[in-house]
Amino acid sequence: MPSLPKPRLRRADRVRGTAVAAPPEAHAPRVETIEGGPEGRPLRGVNVDGFRSPERAWLEEHHDFHPLDFEDLSSRNQRPKVDEYDDYLFVVLQFPRYDKQLRRLTAAELDVFLGPDYVITIPNQPLQSLDYLFERCQTSDELREQLFAKGPGYLLYRIVDDAVDASFPMLRKMGNKLERLEDDVFEGRSNEVVRDIFNVKQEIINFRRVVRPMRSALRDLERTTRRYVAEDLDIYFDDINDASERVWDMLENFKEVVEALEATNEAVLSHQLNDVLRVLTAISVIVLPLTLLASLFGMNVEVPWEGDIGGFWIVVALMAVILGGMLWAFRRRGFL
Repeated sequence: MPSLPKPRLRRADRVRGTAVAAPPEAHAPRVETIEGGPEGRPLRGVNVDGFRSPERAWLEEHHDFHPLDFEDLSSRNQRPKVDEYDDYLFVVLQFPRYDKQLRRLTAAELDVFLGPDYVITIPNQPLQSLDYLFERCQTSDELREQLFAKGPGYLLYRIVDDAVDASFPMLRKMGNKLERLEDDVFEGRSNEVVRDIFNVKQEIINFRRVVRPMRSALRDLERTTRRYVAEDLDIYFDDINDASERVWDMLENFKEVVEALEATNEAVLSHQLNDVLRVLTAISVIVLPLTLLASLFGMNVEVPWEGDIGGFWIVVALMAVILGGMLWAFRRRGFL
């Protein structure tokens, strides 16, 4: 899937593709609405930007949602789930999102109210896929009617499907990072890639932390949305589950790859350290007999050739013979 273009819209009240200027009040609710669908069965798509007091008051005024749902909207530690009520569904989903300020992957929460004639989305952080879908519906009457004519269940499917598909470009970038790290490891830059391996591993862990609880929530979503989806459209939510499983399989593969890269990099570093220690050990062993010989002739006792310049050259020649012999023996055994 190609990278989604950056949406240009700004939050404001909008209806049927016509932008309506935001109210001048500083505390006005940030709500944008799109209406569509066939005559007699209108459908509203409502996107609420954040959940402050004005947005809560707007929801309480226009809809009779359970107080626990508003409590969940205010919570920052909510897990993905699907709550089923008599006349609507309350859905909490989470999607991976790269935070440019923190420079790491975070979880963007999307809360959804699904009713017989409305789909209300409340993201706690900007979701590029959601903004792009709303912008396209604002500017294209054909697309809006195509999405809204099939009912609220299908509109929810498109919202969730686009958000799930937005994970694949991030996964491709992660895969490219792993390929570059593999090249760096085997090109002798093991010391430089230790931090990079840790960063990629942390990204994979964060990605898995977001995707893991979503798998069961998406299965529940497929089951509970049947009353809002026509029979011939049941297969669409199964497609979302397939995409979610592909994301999970790719993460499992990346997890194994980064663990193998980490182990390989540690082995390369250990091999380099062993090479250094082998050379240092060989040098120490070679210098040891030379040091012993020099110590013998440096004692404060009478030794052969004492005071004779010829004895000095004899000792030097003897040390050179010992050095050459030990180097030859070490090279023959593969120590050097």
